Amino acid sequence: MASTDVTRQLDTNVRPLSMSGHVGFDSLPDQLVSRSTGQGFCFNILCIGETGIGKSTLMDTLFNTNFENSESTHFEPKVKLRAQTYQLQESNVQLKLTVVNTVGFGDQMNKEDSYQHVVKYIDAQFESYLQEELKIKRSLHNYHDTRIHACLYFIAPTGHSLKSLDLVTMKKLDSKVNIIPVIAKADTISKSELHKFKIKIMSELVSNGVQIYQFPIDDENVAKINTTMNSHLPFAVVGSTEEVKIGNKMVKARQYPWGVVQVENESHCDFVKLREMLICVNMEDLREQTHTRHYELYRRCKLEEMGFTDTDAENKPVSLQETYETKRQEFLFELQKREEEMRQMFVQRVKEKETELKDAERELQGKFEHLKRLHQEERVKLDEKKTMLEDEMSGFSKRKIAAELLQAQAFTGSMNIKKDKDRKNSGFM
Repeated sequence: MASTDVTRQLDTNVRPLSMSGHVGFDSLPDQLVSRSTGQGFCFNILCIGETGIGKSTLMDTLFNTNFENSESTHFEPKVKLRAQTYQLQESNVQLKLTVVNTVGFGDQMNKEDSYQHVVKYIDAQFESYLQEELKIKRSLHNYHDTRIHACLYFIAPTGHSLKSLDLVTMKKLDSKVNIIPVIAKADTISKSELHKFKIKIMSELVSNGVQIYQFPIDDENVAKINTTMNSHLPFAVVGSTEEVKIGNKMVKARQYPWGVVQVENESHCDFVKLREMLICVNMEDLREQTHTRHYELYRRCKLEEMGFTDTDAENKPVSLQETYETKRQEFLFELQKREEEMRQMFVQRVKEKETELKDAERELQGKFEHLKRLHQEERVKLDEKKTMLEDEMSGFSKRKIAAELLQAQAFTGSMNIKKDKDRKNSGFM
């Protein structure tokens, strides 16, 4: 309230003055135009729709060029977001255009994965810009802004109602991006059915609380045309890069056996309305809405999650430095608390490990003592057997010596007897 009062007071203190001559600040708009023309512009479009619904063809028709997109199949395992950036130039104005295509959208059995990948991609671009803003040394003047400025949501021309996937996806995205619903391949449905289909789509969007992008009517220069165009939503479009000769001129059209559908004929489709509203009239508003509404909402939620607030409990203003110091103290306190918990846990685990090691040591010591006793017992037994064996060997040696002595004596006795016999025999002769 205090800041508002100060602002009002400053406004009342502003005094209108008349100048006596030319100063030159009336050239400020020209300076802005010259600067913007030199820097160029960027614009990012997200095309969401099922495979084969005509997303790439419509982009080629919108910007009157060929973006050389590869064809996609219906057998993608998951949704892929393919972003391609192009440098376009018209007159002396340069435009860095990024077209993001959802490859495989709605082709999976689990439809929840289809929109989740899109939401993650949009949030990732917001996060990238936020991180660039939070840097100490920023370079936003030459930063490639990849935030999505416009989302063209392609609706299949069924003539009945929106699919559940369409409603869920748009509901998840309406707070993150400017959604412009378009009925693709509008030449496949009659005019009466198309009118009823548009009414049905808008009724379902309102009843389900889906907030689509409304062309601004606060600017009196475009209020009338935007009010009219808001009543034509969703736009029924036809895309084609082929040219057909109608009368004496070549026009972009789709030729059928029963006739020709002219892309730029407003009685055939709403392509011209879409191009005028998207590019010629409201492109800058789409860029501004992306920054001031969708990005600011993401930034605010992100900073609030981090604990940053503008006011304290007493609704008094809080500076970023105070919030930072508070969060820093909380973080340090939490860090010390966790360190103490980890230290206590470490000490407890060390004690438990020491107890386990002591138990294991006692167990190993018991096993060692047991093995030592077994070893001693075995050694005693071995010594006893060794003594017995030595005794047996000693007895055997004694018996062996006695046997050898007896044998020697017997041998000596036999030799003596033989000698006696020999003597007797020689004396008898």
